[in-house]
Parts: sequence; structure tokens; C-alpha cells
Amino acid sequence: MTINRIELIQDDITKIKADAIVNAANTSLLGGGGVDGAIHRAGGKAILEECIQIRNRQGGCKTGEAVITTAGNLPAKYVIHTVGPVYNDGSKGEDKLLASAYLNSLKLATENQVTTIAFPNISTGIYHFPKDKAAAIAIKTVKDYLIDHNTLKQVIFVCFDDENYGIYKKLLEY
Repeated sequence: MTINRIELIQDDITKIKADAIVNAANTSLLGGGGVDGAIHRAGGKAILEECIQIRNRQGGCKTGEAVITTAGNLPAKYVIHTVGPVYNDGSKGEDKLLASAYLNSLKLATENQVTTIAFPNISTGIYHFPKDKAAAIAIKTVKDYLIDHNTLKQVIFVCFDDENYGIYKKLLEY
């Protein structure tokens, strides 16, 4: 069962020891608020420098896509930057784009021999994705991926706030 490869914790993602942590980035890749700003601040200039190189090469990161950089000063090896959708009314493909953000992060992890990956609650902050809906999409996407991909040994959902933690706990039946 895949559940034993999924862990839920309430913490600050910048303190997580994993092969990769995922950043809920914006399309510019230049840092921002929330988890994005926290990761850039804690990781230092090496992350921003690689993000600038990626921007120069491909012009940023589209919603639902993902790119990988060093983790700089963080306890992880890599930061996988993914762009979740801004939630409007749910009729603009937001669910599919959020699932793509998780899926493309997982694919990038597999391509880079990552065995442990930590996800924040993508799009649930200033992008206003409904937290319960976002959690259900995240969990389903990860569980479906783990069925066919044994190289990923552990996926950690890192919730910063009580509300998200409670939602994930209930959905994962911890």
C-alpha cells in the first residue's frame, strides 16, 4: 500500500531534510511571498542564480510545470519549483493544472534520482485554491504516481498551518 510511503507533518518546509523540497513558485521564478519567499530566503542566492539561468533559457515556468535547482543553504539537495494555478471559480482548468504541478514535480524528482520529496500546500495561500479540494488533488496525484514508481521511497506533505494539517490528516486517515 502506498500510504506507508506518504508522511504528513506540520512544520516549516525549509527545515525538512529530504532529497528535494518543492517550492510553490510563481511563473517568474524570482521569489515572492509565502513558501516561495521563505525558500529563497533560507536557501540563499544560489537558488535565485539558478532560477535566473532557467528564466534566461526558457522564460520562466508555466503554470502546472516544474523546474529543478540546487537547494543552496537548505538541508535538501534540490528545490523543485512548480507553479500552481490561481483559483478563480474552478472553471478555468484549475484542478487539472494543480494536478499537473504535483505530477511534473514527481516526474522531475524521478528523473533526478530523488528518493524523498517534500511538498508544501501548493496554491492554497495567496492563490486561493480551496484547501480541502487542493489536498484531495495532491493526495490522489501522489498515490496514483507511487503505484508505478518505486524509486520514490517517501513523499512528505508538509503543512505549515493547522487547517491544512487537519484536512490532510483526515484525508490520509491518520
